[in-house]
Amino acid sequence: MFSVDVQTGLLAGAVQVASPNCDMRPVDTQIELLVVHGISLPPAEFGGHYIEKFFTNQLDSSQHPYFEEIKDLHVSSHLLIERDGIVKQFVPFNKRAWHAGVSCYKERECCNDFSIGIELEGTDDIAYTDIQYEILQQLSCLLMAAYPAISTDAIVGHCDIAPGRKTDPGESFDWQRFKAKLA
Repeated sequence: MFSVDVQTGLLAGAVQVASPNCDMRPVDTQIELLVVHGISLPPAEFGGHYIEKFFTNQLDSSQHPYFEEIKDLHVSSHLLIERDGIVKQFVPFNKRAWHAGVSCYKERECCNDFSIGIELEGTDDIAYTDIQYEILQQLSCLLMAAYPAISTDAIVGHCDIAPGRKTDPGESFDWQRFKAKLA
């Protein structure tokens, strides 16, 4: 169903939606980290195209009071896994998506430089769907094969690289369930 083209950085099988919120990775930077996020727009609401609009700088801030708070942010992720399992790619893997912000992994700052960001449509306190776990596991295995510097130990939550600032994917994400099926 899915496959990774390392040359183009594209995920075959994903809906391609180009985000302007990306740039080139630093020269000779190896992809070594996979960061799992959780997002819902408006908060705790699912469906619609608000996340896509947010990642492409097309979110209409008049649509919801929360959107006014985030209207000046320019963020993206490599992938989004929606609640129904649809996968959207916003940034090719060989480019730097703007998903981690101020971050640190094993005393190395600026995780965007060397990571792939995967957003799950969800919240910290509402269970993620079975299909999201299945797709995330499948994609994680594909990405580990395509980018061998990513190990199962190098798959973390946004909360792990930005503690005190970020909490996602939250307590509702079952790490044991997710990692149990990684090969």
